[in-house]
Amino acid sequence: MTIEVKEFPTIRPGESRKPPWLKIRLHRNQRFQDIKSLMTTNDLHTVCEEAQCPNINECWNRGTATFMILGDICTRSCGFCAVKTGRPPLLDQEEPRRVVDAAVKMQLHHVVVTSVNRDERQDGGAPVFADTIRGLHAALPDCTVEVLIPDFKGNWEALQTVSDAQPDILNHNMETVERIYKQVRPQAKYPRSLELLYRAKQQGMRTKSGIMVGIGEETHEVVKLMQDLREVEVDIMTIGQYLQPTKSHLPVRRYVHPDEFKYYQEIGHRMGFKVVESGPLVRSSYHADEAATGVLN
Repeated sequence: MTIEVKEFPTIRPGESRKPPWLKIRLHRNQRFQDIKSLMTTNDLHTVCEEAQCPNINECWNRGTATFMILGDICTRSCGFCAVKTGRPPLLDQEEPRRVVDAAVKMQLHHVVVTSVNRDERQDGGAPVFADTIRGLHAALPDCTVEVLIPDFKGNWEALQTVSDAQPDILNHNMETVERIYKQVRPQAKYPRSLELLYRAKQQGMRTKSGIMVGIGEETHEVVKLMQDLREVEVDIMTIGQYLQPTKSHLPVRRYVHPDEFKYYQEIGHRMGFKVVESGPLVRSSYHADEAATGVLN
């Protein structure tokens, strides 16, 4: 399939204020406060808070959230991520039960579960993922379960442990294009992440992956990455603007114009993705319930 690579308007940081399409309206109503209180009471972490997601207000106000298991300290030091890096504590074996309890109280119809990396463990914490998935299926049989997993350092037995628990969607984010992978994800490998998605598909999983743009990639490199994902038959793709969480993280190289996001969505559909969420404020779990519906029905 031949793809015409186009050029789009771009805004460099420092040339002007943050563009208007990145402005977010805050609506922290009672629903938001109730969910925040529930997370605190159950001693749970959400990627919504830890990764400073720009959509936290919209998602929490509509009663959805992405649970982050295996603690809140990551063993990796990705240049884009706001989650704390360090030496994590022992795994909390009661964490799956608390996630299930919170999901039941929230009356969720679609649950997303992600995690920090636990590279100090050979299994990467995969059994905790499996326990959480099984617990959610048992307590909420009509609820779909999506997991956003790490690469487990290429431990395919750990991947099998998660797959055997039968999540409805298995997500692993590529995050960025191959040329700058080492800079953005120093402890990850582009081919390894593609292999994980390939193996998950071979195990019968519906698969998903996401990337950020504006972090130093070129348009043609994004197109090539999308083609790589289709070669391993990924079903769902998300594309969003990278936003620098702190001054110590990688800088924003450009603010991507909405027309470019629309272009990626259009060619993604032509490539054969079943769902493509592409926009400035899109994140991996943004409208995840709607995306799941697009591949599960």
